[in-house]
Amino acid sequence: MLESVRRLHYINTILKYSSFSKAAHELYISQPSLTQIIQGIERKDVGATIINRSQRPYSLTNAGRIYCNYLEEISYDTQKLDKELIPYTHPNQELIRIGILESLGTLLLPQLLPQFLFHHPEIKIQLFESSPQKSEENLLDEEIDCYIGQNPETLTLGAKCIVNGSEQYYIVVPSQSSFYKKDKFILSYSDCNVKQLLSQPLILISPEFPIRHQINGILQKSHIKPKILMQTDSILTATNLALHGMGITISPGNVIKKFINMPVNLFPIDKKIMQLNYFIAIKKNRHIINALQELITEFKNTNFNADINNITNK
Repeated sequence: MLESVRRLHYINTILKYSSFSKAAHELYISQPSLTQIIQGIERKDVGATIINRSQRPYSLTNAGRIYCNYLEEISYDTQKLDKELIPYTHPNQELIRIGILESLGTLLLPQLLPQFLFHHPEIKIQLFESSPQKSEENLLDEEIDCYIGQNPETLTLGAKCIVNGSEQYYIVVPSQSSFYKKDKFILSYSDCNVKQLLSQPLILISPEFPIRHQINGILQKSHIKPKILMQTDSILTATNLALHGMGITISPGNVIKKFINMPVNLFPIDKKIMQLNYFIAIKKNRHIINALQELITEFKNTNFNADINNITNK
């Protein structure tokens, strides 16, 4: 079961970077070893290619999607088994099951969990990484204890949420754009406007995600017929592709700061038009264990906002 989780992690990391060498570096294994693992899966387990390497960004083939769905089911069943065994294997340990989108977890969890677990070593965390829709469904079915997400207005009435601050969104303008200003970092309305920028070729998050609903609203209000080059399920991928010159995208400060070593302009979007609110949600009228209450308190006290103006752009 652990091998299935590891393989899924390997595949996701390769897709994240569209590079075996960069993925191997993050995974702390050699590039030839990673290549052999994937080739072994394709030859012995699947009997077909699982990753399309013919063009960037890399993508899963149809066989790859079926295989990864299979691995995800095994991973989920493993987590379920661990959860059911905890009262017997760790009778003095409290468990919190957290649902979160993988790309959002990459941004928020390193700021939230290390300090929390340092002060609460008796608490065990289980992560259930899935889409916002699946996380909310799991929350209402009590298969997870809480759901960390963004844009609480999308939640159903069965969930109670605690909001922590708001995050600024920016239009990401790469150095290859005709609107790029070499001597600036933050653009203003004297440089360009929202309609001009969003009329350019776009890299956007997929339609089912809350951020896309907000972007669609801006496009409609500005009477823009979007030129969408590509859609992705990951805001990290959209931002990275935009920074490499494939098009314009919209991204929050917490994401942008991960790539800020590249030449880029940022055009801030008025928070009255679009902003990002992080939340932790629990099921209404459900008893909250002490461990979960401590996590909620830690969440409320954590500063997730990225001060993008204090970051030096190269």
